[in-house]
Amino acid sequence: MSLDVSPELLEKAERGDVSDAEFVDCVRQSLPFAWETIARVVNDLRGGGGEFADNVTPPPDEKARGQLLRALASDAIRGGLERHFGVKLAFQNCHRVAAFTPSAVDSDRYRRFISPVGQLRNQSPELRDC
Repeated sequence: MSLDVSPELLEKAERGDVSDAEFVDCVRQSLPFAWETIARVVNDLRGGGGEFADNVTPPPDEKARGQLLRALASDAIRGGLERHFGVKLAFQNCHRVAAFTPSAVDSDRYRRFISPVGQLRNQSPELRDC
């Protein structure tokens, strides 16, 4: 299961009455490692003054890795995080999540990061089974 959904939130969802804030809060509570990683990358982006920041530190364990994978593999979760933080997220391997400013989505750096070449260049034997 990706998210820990309270009975109240599930009831609201069944009525089609869930706000982005409620959804994102559910993600924050359910996937704390993913939330912290993405929040840190976004803070790095904002603090660095550039158009890009990324995480290159592998998760400490499989539970943390699973949280990051679930957060970024779900269109709904990724979209909610992007709207909440005001960034475009990109993902490689099991841990390399990057945040881009919205204006950088068509940049050379963004296109390189999401390209097949970028993915291949980010491979290593240690990351084979991540």
